[in-house]
Amino acid sequence: MAPTLRRTPRTGSGYIEPLLEIPNALPLHMVLVPGGTFMMGSPEDEPDRLGREDPQHEVTVPAFFMSRYPVTQAQWKVVAELETVERSLKSEPSYFKGENRPVEQVSWYEAVEFCNRLDSLTKRPYRLPSEAEWEYACRAGTTTPYYFGETITNDVANYVGEETTPVDHFGIANAFGLSDMYGNVFEWCQDHWHDSYKGAPTDGSAWLSKNESAGRIRRGGSWKHYPRICRSAYRNNDSPKSLSSNLGFRVVCSAPRPLQ
Repeated sequence: MAPTLRRTPRTGSGYIEPLLEIPNALPLHMVLVPGGTFMMGSPEDEPDRLGREDPQHEVTVPAFFMSRYPVTQAQWKVVAELETVERSLKSEPSYFKGENRPVEQVSWYEAVEFCNRLDSLTKRPYRLPSEAEWEYACRAGTTTPYYFGETITNDVANYVGEETTPVDHFGIANAFGLSDMYGNVFEWCQDHWHDSYKGAPTDGSAWLSKNESAGRIRRGGSWKHYPRICRSAYRNNDSPKSLSSNLGFRVVCSAPRPLQ
């Protein structure tokens, strides 16, 4: 069955972050993701599912803003030049260069620093998404392996490729108005790694532990991985110090509220 496409790159309510309205590059467009309840994880009959996606469980997620695309290199460069909060940032860390390509080769700690700098300057609560928020936003009301349906093709996502592509390359979005959720780059989440969902929170919050050296969640697949790794339910982890040309992030803002 062919994937169901929504060629709606400008749908959804939200706002443009004024700090990151960049000439000749994509701005940081924050999309309002409505609150709701969904089944997190994969059902037992989903092809290519893994045990780490068990047990499937109901999660209720409050409304939040999420960036339409992964953070781009142009956006990263602006923030990398802001005042340091906890650690320095390289202005141009990415292996594959391009203003509207996703920033990559940034660690979890550096992604958190990016969020902290935005928070500090704008006084809006920017952060990495929780794993539950990421999957909820990705699914956008769907229960199939991909928000397109049962299958995925290279016409809708960048996987098993040779390099990253600009984040708006495909010109499509899911029902919440989010793009590039599959392939291109894995995306860091807040959560510490757990081998299964046994004991996971059901309120959409990040699942943390006291082990600060624990792996951190990454979601969404990448340009060099197979489509089964792009599935909405697929989850894995990396060291928070990891750097890779297939690993980036997007940001969220904790709660809808007017710009000040």
